Amino acid sequence: MSTVSELQVQTALKEVQDPYVGKDLVSANEVKQIRVQDGRVEVDLELGYPAKGVSGRFSKDIQQRVSAISGVREVLVNVRQNIRTHQAQKGVKLLPGIKNIIAVASGKGGVGKSTTAVNLALALAHDGASVGILDADIYGPSQPRMLGISGKPTSKDGKSIEPMENHGIKAMSIGFLIDEETAMIWRGPMVTQALEQLLSDTRWGELDYMVIDLPPGTGDTQLTLAQKIPVTGAVIVTTPQDVALLDARKGLKMFEKVGIPILGIVENMSFYICPKCGNEDDIFSHGGGERMAEQYEVDFLGAIPLDRRIRNEADEGKPTVAAEPGSRLGQLYLELGRHVAGKLAVQSVDFSHKFPNIVIQNK
Repeated sequence: MSTVSELQVQTALKEVQDPYVGKDLVSANEVKQIRVQDGRVEVDLELGYPAKGVSGRFSKDIQQRVSAISGVREVLVNVRQNIRTHQAQKGVKLLPGIKNIIAVASGKGGVGKSTTAVNLALALAHDGASVGILDADIYGPSQPRMLGISGKPTSKDGKSIEPMENHGIKAMSIGFLIDEETAMIWRGPMVTQALEQLLSDTRWGELDYMVIDLPPGTGDTQLTLAQKIPVTGAVIVTTPQDVALLDARKGLKMFEKVGIPILGIVENMSFYICPKCGNEDDIFSHGGGERMAEQYEVDFLGAIPLDRRIRNEADEGKPTVAAEPGSRLGQLYLELGRHVAGKLAVQSVDFSHKFPNIVIQNK
C-alpha cells in the first residue's frame, strides 16, 4: 500500500470550491486540520457561515476527491461553523450580543423588499444560525403579518422588552405595539427615536445575524442606521425595470457614502412562471439587477421569480422558507442566504469586543 501524505490531501482539497466565498477550501482557510494514518484521512472543515445546509455537499465532494488518491481507504469529514463578528462602518460601536447586522434596503417601495428580508432571515436560521429581524419601517410595518405573530411583547424587568418569536427567529416591530390599522403620523425625529428604542430596548440575546428590514428610500431612518447602528453589510433589492433600478442605485450610493459594505444585489420579480403551462415570461424586463451589479462591481446575489405562492405564503404568516424550504422557491431563498452569509464571512473580522477597556486615572 502506498503512503498517503498530507500534501496530497491538501492538493486534492484545492480542487473543491466554496461557491459562497468564491475560493477553494484551502485558499479560503476553511481546512483547519488534516490527519492521515494508515490510509485513513480525517479532514476538519470550518465555515464562517451557517453550515447545516451545505455540510453534506462539502463532505461528499471532499470524500470523492480524497478517495481518488492512491492508498486512501477511508475518508472522514468533520464540518463545523464559526460565525464571527465582522467590521461595520467606522466610528459605530458594536451592539452587545449581536455579531452581524444586515440591512435589507430598496430605493423605492413595491419591489418585495420585506418579503426578501424575512425569507433571508429564515434562510439563515434554517441553515443553523441564531437570527433576529427588526422591522424598521415605522410607517408601514409588515413583519408581524408576514411572520404570523400576534399579541403584544412582554417585559420581565420593566425596562426592556422581550422579542416576539416564530419560525425559529426573533422579531421586533412597531407593529407589535400598535393596532394593525393605526396610522403612524410621526415626524422624522420621533421615527428615528422609535427605531433606536426598538433595537436597544429589546432583549435580543445572542444573535449571529440581525436582519433589518428598512423602509424604502434614503431618509431619516437610513441616516440613523448609518450614524448609530453598526451595520456589517447591506443587501439592495430591486426589480429588473429601469424605474426601480434608478432608485436602487440611489440606495447603493447612500451606503457607499456612509462606509457600509454592499453585500450585493437581489433581483426580485425577475421573471414570471405561468402556474398552468410553466412558461417563463420577463414581465418587468430581465437582467437589470445583474447589469447594475456589474456596473458597480458588487455581487449579484440571485434572482427571485414573480410567483403567487410567495405572496400567498407571506400573507398567511408562513413565508416560503418556512412553508416549503425544499421547493424550488425555497431553495432560491436558501441559496440567497448562503451567498449573503458567505460574502459576509470573507470581510474583515472585528476584534474590538475582545480588547479590555483601558481606563487612565490621575492619582
